[in-house]
Amino acid sequence: MLDPTIDTFLNPSKRMQIIDDLNKLLEILPSTIRSKIEQYSQHENLIEVVMDLGRLPEARFPDRALYLGDIPVSAKDLNYSIERVGHFSGDNRAGIEGTLHRISAIRNRSGEIIGLTCRMGRAVFGTITLIQDLVETGKSLLMLGRPGVGKTTALREIARVLADDLHKRVVIIDTSNEIAGDGDIPHPAIGCARRMQVASPELQHRVMIEAVENHMPEVIVIDEIGTELEALAARTIAERGVQLVGTAHGNRIDNLIKNPTLSDLVGGIQAVILGDEEARRRGSQKTILERKAPPTFEIAIEMLERQRWVIHEDVSQTVDLLLRGGKPTLQIRTVDNCGQLQITQETPEKSSNNVLEGHSFLEASKYPTRWRTSGKMSPIAPFLSQQKKELSSEFDRLLDASWHQLEPTNHKVRTPGPNGEDWPVYIYPYGIGRSQIEQVIDILNLPIVLTKDLRGADVVVALRSQVRNQSKLRQIVKVRQIPIYGIKSNTIPHITRTLQRILGIDELKISETADLRLFTRWGNDDELEALEEARLAVERIVLPQKQPVELLPRSPKVRKMQHELVEHYRLQSDSLGEEPNRRLRIYPASV
Repeated sequence: MLDPTIDTFLNPSKRMQIIDDLNKLLEILPSTIRSKIEQYSQHENLIEVVMDLGRLPEARFPDRALYLGDIPVSAKDLNYSIERVGHFSGDNRAGIEGTLHRISAIRNRSGEIIGLTCRMGRAVFGTITLIQDLVETGKSLLMLGRPGVGKTTALREIARVLADDLHKRVVIIDTSNEIAGDGDIPHPAIGCARRMQVASPELQHRVMIEAVENHMPEVIVIDEIGTELEALAARTIAERGVQLVGTAHGNRIDNLIKNPTLSDLVGGIQAVILGDEEARRRGSQKTILERKAPPTFEIAIEMLERQRWVIHEDVSQTVDLLLRGGKPTLQIRTVDNCGQLQITQETPEKSSNNVLEGHSFLEASKYPTRWRTSGKMSPIAPFLSQQKKELSSEFDRLLDASWHQLEPTNHKVRTPGPNGEDWPVYIYPYGIGRSQIEQVIDILNLPIVLTKDLRGADVVVALRSQVRNQSKLRQIVKVRQIPIYGIKSNTIPHITRTLQRILGIDELKISETADLRLFTRWGNDDELEALEEARLAVERIVLPQKQPVELLPRSPKVRKMQHELVEHYRLQSDSLGEEPNRRLRIYPASV
């Protein structure tokens, strides 16, 4: 059992213990340097000792830095310390067995050590009072902050609480032996958690996967995720249902979003080009940034100071707001002088300087979160409930205004259809490209009229995702007894089938060149030739002979038209090869 030096700070509500093993760090220092530190009245607050060849040794404390004497560091002094520490790994770090101290080396071009940073390692018990409730949720936690703010210390305490108090199977990936100390026996500060050492820093991602595959952990603890492979390994672990607790380079979430190597930790960022109508609806530019996937870490903690942390309990919501140019509401947790936890919220002021070109933060937030990138519906934290009510009220007001755009005063002329029904049918499109619907109506000569007045509509046609997302729309059509037809995607085949289903007519067979214009954008000869090639391949080979067919190489926009035509036949197709020889392969229905 270790016999550490323990400093205890008594507060009315808690007891905080700090195990620092200061004597073991002083033992590796030359006697002239050690004696100077011991003479200083506040030596127990030591942060690190810096020894550079030919310079005066320096001791750093929270509030100052002191030179230790007037004799420069010699090669003999450096060798004295090097001989008393462990092996320096590939990241130029070593430790003292049985302690949490970290010794980092600076080398010259020849590989010789010419400087040492002897950093004090402390096991602090009671530091995670700020986030005790978050640790117990079982969600993955990502901790951000500048060097020296206490990320590794908090990580060590979280591992102990999860293993000892919550009785979970915890495995620590200890790349530099910083979390559990140097030597084969881990430091008692990690409790019952197990530690896996890493032979060299570039192999950290392999050890992360190995831990999951071989040791069945419930929690994986990782310090300093810094490469793309490590970020990918973290996502793989999270997708297997294992809780992650880790740290990453960067002070704030904004830093991760701008870092292409680590942005996958918060869902990854991609550029998306909107259609003209969608861009007008959002009031944004055509090219916007979106989150690609659910974040690897569900909760992010920005450690601004040792006792002042900013909490993001829903990383996906925070990232989406930042990408739209807004600023999230910040939950700030601090510990006062009496040891009491204080939770406050900072609501950002409205700003017009964002990607929505003049829209305020409130307006930016009203746009629905994308279901395909969110991965799941997450409950909004209680402290956001008032904000949600305000957004909902504002959203309803804007929707009411848009749904009641009156058409010019004209009497609706009705004529009987083949089965006695009233034609034309007045359709209110929601979330669907109006130009695409008009193209289908015009080419197929359908008895349909589009209207902007919901009150005068016979039918509402909307994307299924939009219908799910708009309770207000469902409420209005229910009161007015207007049927809703949902479309899976905003493509010509889906629009065509839906309109034919509304009219109660059979699906049309695409066999004439004039009908192929449904799937063209400009109706030029090249597009029609490519669509005719796809039609003949389907009708003469794929359907009758049940054989796959590869078409000639085409441009991306033409291949998209061919994909839509193939989809009309209820068949599957893929794009193969590399540009400019990328081409379509059409599969029979049985494949």
